[in-house]
Amino acid sequence: MIHRFSIVFSFLVHMKPWTSLNISRPYEHRNENTIFRSESDGLGILINSLSMKTIIVDIAPRNIKTEDLEARMTELESLVSTYGDTVVVKRIQKRDTPDYVTYVGTGKLDEMIAAGEELGAERIVIGNILKPAQIYHINEILRERKSKIQAWDRIDLILKIFDQHAHSPEAKLQIELASIRHMGPRIFGMGMELSRQGGGGSGAMRGLGETNTEIMKRHLRDHELKIIEKLEKYSRTRSEHRKARKRKNLKTVGIVGYTNAGKSTLMNTLTHKGVLAEDKLFATLGTSVGKMMLQRKPHTNAETWKNSQICRENGASEGAVRDSTVNEEAEIGTQSWHFNMFPVLVNDTIGFIRDLPPELIRAFSSTLEDSIEADILLHVIDASDPKVLDKIDIVDTTLSNIGATQPRIYVFNKIDHMSELAILMMWEQFAELNPLFISAVSGRGIEELKERIGEMVE
Repeated sequence: MIHRFSIVFSFLVHMKPWTSLNISRPYEHRNENTIFRSESDGLGILINSLSMKTIIVDIAPRNIKTEDLEARMTELESLVSTYGDTVVVKRIQKRDTPDYVTYVGTGKLDEMIAAGEELGAERIVIGNILKPAQIYHINEILRERKSKIQAWDRIDLILKIFDQHAHSPEAKLQIELASIRHMGPRIFGMGMELSRQGGGGSGAMRGLGETNTEIMKRHLRDHELKIIEKLEKYSRTRSEHRKARKRKNLKTVGIVGYTNAGKSTLMNTLTHKGVLAEDKLFATLGTSVGKMMLQRKPHTNAETWKNSQICRENGASEGAVRDSTVNEEAEIGTQSWHFNMFPVLVNDTIGFIRDLPPELIRAFSSTLEDSIEADILLHVIDASDPKVLDKIDIVDTTLSNIGATQPRIYVFNKIDHMSELAILMMWEQFAELNPLFISAVSGRGIEELKERIGEMVE
């Protein structure tokens, strides 16, 4: 039993990312309760040899809307593609209650395993967060059949994507912390399951699962505390930087939004920083800070006179006052306006996604601090997304949960993918948000966005 538990623990802790360069388009077959997708034979579809073939599956209530069903599976398929795998089987089972033991039910699991074995799949990804005993039972069934297929849930997949995109030491620590918080309850649950399975034997056998569980829990807890201590150092450093910015009266703008809404592209457009911007989920994991220059509000000759009065009150000679006034009027010229530029810092950070557990969000709290503490937020939205309303709600709810309550600008991005009529209809739908419509790629609407930011932070 100790050996079997060690196998389980090794599987959980040592899974490594795989990458690929190409994604194939699968063939779809539908029946009343199931959507089935498999590779189409003989149609010239090529799968990159570095890409692992993956089965994706989820269950949904019987009364779910078709568009919601498709959106859920499309997002799951996008996550798999972002990780670098190729989806070869795609199934949704309509049932109101998940199976207590295997989530999808033994019969449906048998079908998936058979289809996966036939197509050479190496992974099953389940589009929800599974209970510890459920993921244990699924992998135990796979091991008993000597299958090379491994089972992950949705959070396992997201964490693996995070791991691929973690480049800074802080980001890597946050991934480690999130993994511990996800795996901890799972290891405890598996230990309890092993203990129950040993219930028919001696007292010594019954205690094996519990003993291993306690050892692992203690190890994970100690490691978690060490990671938290290291992350707190990063947090203190970031806090000192924010204090220094406030002393210099530097305003900050935080870019937030659903993953793949175009946040990093907007960051590049505003700051010319050169942040990695890809058409992938979670392309940005840490925080990137850039500087944007904005124009101050212009002032008139009356304000020039006021400035000269301030000079006199401060004891300046009439000659110095006259020189100051002449210089300022020369800059104003015949337009009677004087333009100054001032810097604004812009923070780009990790995107949000539906059903991300609070404990995982808290693992990234140090990264999210800059956005929480920003003077205003740019909530970037993919205007071309058919589920735009749901994703706005997910981001706003997440921001509320992490304590981000500052003013925000709703920035509807990617309008270069939309018709003028569609843009007008969307503006009318979301008029109460006072939205701005832009294309971070073409630059349309960017100057108006800068003006709005300047009005709010100056």
